[in-house]
Amino acid sequence: MDWLTIKEFLKDSVKFIIIVFILIVLMVYVVSITQVVGDSMDPTLENQDVLILNKAKYRFFDVERGDIIAFTYEDTKYLIKRVIGLPGDHISIIDNKVYINGRYYEEDYLKDVDTADFDLQDLGYNEVPEGMYFVLGDNRDNSLDSRKIGLVEEEDIIGEIAIRFWPITKFRLF
Repeated sequence: MDWLTIKEFLKDSVKFIIIVFILIVLMVYVVSITQVVGDSMDPTLENQDVLILNKAKYRFFDVERGDIIAFTYEDTKYLIKRVIGLPGDHISIIDNKVYINGRYYEEDYLKDVDTADFDLQDLGYNEVPEGMYFVLGDNRDNSLDSRKIGLVEEEDIIGEIAIRFWPITKFRLF
């Protein structure tokens, strides 16, 4: 082996190591792949859908109403729900309709729902405290969400659902 061949080998090896390092950083800090388990987000997300989770977004941007987020919860890997209430909001559900600060909140992504009335005061709050969020599943009749588990703390949010890529026939950017 001559010096030129060794130099090319070392150059290619360094490139490979850099690419692997970048991919590892992306998978740990920027994105991850997850699968929906259960039907609490029907019809938006269905059981077994495979998603890409943007883990970096909330390092630079605030959580917004309507975002579909993944967050840690007890011994599960995490839950996926839609953000409805932001800090400072008062949330109530009356006759299957969500009200934020007394105003009806239009949710065109929902199927017919038949859910019990709810008020944020049922959780002991007049409004969503700073650093916390009120989340609901789109399938309100079958969802473990803030009505049962309480508010989600900002530090428990892993990221926002960015892409559904499987099944390929239902590919969607969020």
